[in-house]
Formats: sequence, C-alpha cells, structure tokens
Amino acid sequence: MSDYMDGSGVQYHLNIQRGDVGRYVILPGDPKRVPLIARHLDGAALVADNREYVTYTGTLEGERVSVTSTGIGGPSASIAMEELYRCGSDTFLRMGTCGGIALEVMGGDVVIATSAVRAEGTSREYAPIEYPATATFSVVEAFVQAAKRLGKRAHVGVVQCKDSFYGQHEPAIMPVSYELLDKWEAYKRLGVLASEMESAALFTVAAHLGVRCGSAFSVVGNQEREVLGMDNPINHDTEAAIILTIEALRNLIIKDREEA
Repeated sequence: MSDYMDGSGVQYHLNIQRGDVGRYVILPGDPKRVPLIARHLDGAALVADNREYVTYTGTLEGERVSVTSTGIGGPSASIAMEELYRCGSDTFLRMGTCGGIALEVMGGDVVIATSAVRAEGTSREYAPIEYPATATFSVVEAFVQAAKRLGKRAHVGVVQCKDSFYGQHEPAIMPVSYELLDKWEAYKRLGVLASEMESAALFTVAAHLGVRCGSAFSVVGNQEREVLGMDNPINHDTEAAIILTIEALRNLIIKDREEA
C-alpha cells in the first residue's frame, strides 16, 4: 500500500499512531457519542479528530481503552478497524443503535449480535458471500453477562446489516422494491432480531485480521410493531447501551487478566 503520510506512522484517516490507542476499543458510530462514552473511563483525553473519526483514550480497570467513532456504515467502520489494528488494538466492542425486526424487540431494549446478515457491500471485498459474519464468542458472552448483572432487557441473536437506511424504511419506492421487500420478509421468518449498518463488515474484517469483535445496540423502535398497530415505544437515549458496553469491556479485561 502507498504511504500517504511520508513514513510518519500516522494513519491516513484516523490521524493516530502507535502509542495513541489501547488494546481495547469501543466503536460508536456518532462522533458526538465518543465523549459520552469516554467519561466512563479514567483520565480519558482527546487523541485525534479527523473526518468522522474522533478518538479518546483513557483507562478502565487499569488497562488502556480507546473510543473511536466510525461514522455510518461498513466502509468507514472497516477503515477504523484496519487503522486501529495497525496501531496495536485487538479487541473491538461496537456500540450503536438499531431498529427492531422481531416483534419481541422494543424501543429501549438492547440487542446483542451473535452474527450478521451480510446485506451490505463492504464485507464482500474481504470474504466470499458464503462466509458467515460472526461475533467473537467471548465478547458476546461479556455483553450477555453485563446485561444480566445490570438487569437490562436484552435479546441475543442475528442482526441484519444494510447499506441504505431508506432502503429499509421506504423499500416500496425503490426501483428494486421487489428484492428489498422479499428479503425483508425472509429475515422476519428467520427470526432476525434487528437491522443496523456496521456489524457484518466489522465481524468479517475482524476475522480477516484475527482480532476480537462484538456488537450491542440500543433499540430505537420497531417498524414491524408499528405496521401491526402494536405498542411501539421510541427511544433515543443510548446511555443504557453505553453502560452495558463499559461493563462488558470490564468483564473482558478481568477475564483476560485472569487467563494471562
């Protein structure tokens, strides 16, 4: 690969280098969520702010932990993981929002992904479509344990990843409506819990790099419940998902230390 940074070691998109970030990284999408997450760390400080990528680094349980925003979608999320990996990170916890698909998933709940439907494009440039996009078991386990400890209503299973937000919410007006609607019906029948935009890419890139990755999401609402006239609470507060992610990461750090 061409070195666009003149041998400085600074990563082209994130504007970070080795020593700036920790082994453990929390990955929100929205840059504005980064300081909200970082305040749960000890001594967190801004490391870099470039494009959609904002990075803070602090400590948790005595270990260096970073928080880096990825923007929206698989392309920018994969860039973040690639460049963080080149700076020494090897454990990634995605924290974001999703929309429910399964009727039992309601606004304010948390969804913990075990795997992701690869209905996006980024992962196809890493692996053939037959390859499953799966989370690392130890990270899923850490999220589940955190949810139980916090008494949080959580759903664990498959999520769907797409590239078009409006393709999900307004499929009937799209030129390929026949494909979008038919596949959405299949996801419902297969018990897919929710829809979001990054995990399929992140899980696939993590497999390529040999690193750990998992995802947990705060549910905003459920369009399927709305269609059926069911109660459909809308929730935009991500603090519960942030606390869940911090506790999951704490679980991982403690377990890693015990197994070292």
